[in-house]
Amino acid sequence: MNYKNSILTNGSFLVSSIGLLSAGLLSLSAYGQQVAKNGKRMNVLFLMSDQHRGDCMGVAGAEYVITPNMDALAHEGVLFVKAYSSVPSCLPARTSLLTGMSPWQSGQLGYNPIADYPYEGPAMFTAAGYRTHAVGKNHFTPMRNTHGYQTVELEEGWYSKIEGHEKCDYTLWFEKNAPGKDITASGLGANDRRGGIFPFEEYLHPTYWTADRAVNFLKTYKDDAPWLLKVSFQRPHSPYDPPERWYKLYKDIKIPLPYIGEWAEKKYGVTDGSFATDNNASHGVFPTPEIIESRRSYYASISYVDEQLGRVVQALKDRGELENTLILYTADHGDMMGDHYLWRKCRAYEGSARIPMIIRWPESMGLKAKRGQTRTELVELRDVLPTFLDAAGIPKPTVMDGVSMLDILKGKKWRPVLDLEHSQIYEKDNAWTALTDGKFKYIWFTLTGQEQLFNLKKDPGELTDLASSKKQDKILREWREKMVKHLSIRGDKWVKDGKLVIQKESINYGINHPKFGHSGISAKPGQLNTNQ
Repeated sequence: MNYKNSILTNGSFLVSSIGLLSAGLLSLSAYGQQVAKNGKRMNVLFLMSDQHRGDCMGVAGAEYVITPNMDALAHEGVLFVKAYSSVPSCLPARTSLLTGMSPWQSGQLGYNPIADYPYEGPAMFTAAGYRTHAVGKNHFTPMRNTHGYQTVELEEGWYSKIEGHEKCDYTLWFEKNAPGKDITASGLGANDRRGGIFPFEEYLHPTYWTADRAVNFLKTYKDDAPWLLKVSFQRPHSPYDPPERWYKLYKDIKIPLPYIGEWAEKKYGVTDGSFATDNNASHGVFPTPEIIESRRSYYASISYVDEQLGRVVQALKDRGELENTLILYTADHGDMMGDHYLWRKCRAYEGSARIPMIIRWPESMGLKAKRGQTRTELVELRDVLPTFLDAAGIPKPTVMDGVSMLDILKGKKWRPVLDLEHSQIYEKDNAWTALTDGKFKYIWFTLTGQEQLFNLKKDPGELTDLASSKKQDKILREWREKMVKHLSIRGDKWVKDGKLVIQKESINYGINHPKFGHSGISAKPGQLNTNQ
């Protein structure tokens, strides 16, 4: 059943008892009725940013990145240091957040428009009687598709630059509050690698605006119904344009240089360039001062997101509902930031695929777990929605193969291996599938047959490719067999006669994608936006 098919005139969603039973979601009386110890139903505060690397927080060991508010959430909850985005680019990552499904289950194997699915988190929460509101970046297609949120306030500036697209709420607000000012005055583009600063008063910054709208919701919401509030910052995704005060603060902080593996020297180390002439580069050897400037502005952008995130959490405290609200912070994917001469995302490597994942649970949940934990279980974006459903007491549809991360805190068994992948993007050979158990990572490039193997425990920077070492033949074969087993369910295009298949062209969709009529209604192909 598609929750979006029953819309009342007041904007809320109704799921009939017949529909619930046919969907296997228990009875209507049990649906969404999780009550905390204080007698109230659990709120959910979903905080996320765009393109935030998992290692770029103080609490994650990055002393050179100032993130006191994210650190505080981790100290009061749990930090997952092995959190990943399985398809690390904006659209497929956000599909996992929306559906609670793995890439193969949703059919989203690369940078494709987000389709409409029968089971989507916002619609499910709305159907369960929650007040649902999203602020910031959704990246849905078309822009005003709410996927079940009752109300949205969007910061999706790139839509305003594409012919035929309407302006987002932030752009309209900027034009009203800064008449005569050019919203693109920084000169930095949506995928720009260069560093810079925001050229206007700070209150006009999209990061500030996003936090401001979230704070306003928390200050003004007066109804009795529990709420799901998504606060989605577009930064630290480029443009790297922090306020000048944050940019200046990082002038005195030593910026680490990228990891450069021997394998990367051979493949990418021959392509010299400059951000002055190629500011959207996905790879290349760039001058050290340009790299440092890019990283400095990126870190400053993270700190500004952290500061504004802190404003939202403070508004929650002022509201008196901190201990009745589950808080989760994550990102859709990371950013290579020059590691191995690579930039942006869509890679199997840690800088691209590993993300922050912090959960702070409220006292009213009654969860008997130690606060301030650091966990090494393999968690992924598909697990975010099941975690929210679990906290709210909303039954999880069987089609969702993500799992509630609260199970980890309850001592339940967890997945031993995680799958990652991306269809072809950037370079002709950059189409891959990968597996990791947190200690090793195996990568299979589907268009070339190239293999890579890294020992993440001994080599977290992925400097040494063990696939080229004869001493590692045994473990390489073991991981290759794991991949054969993982991909076998996909048919002869992936595995044939017990061997991995080198594909003639990249496969962008799995058979479960709504494009093929299995999961819902597909977005129109012409609506794809190429700005990630």
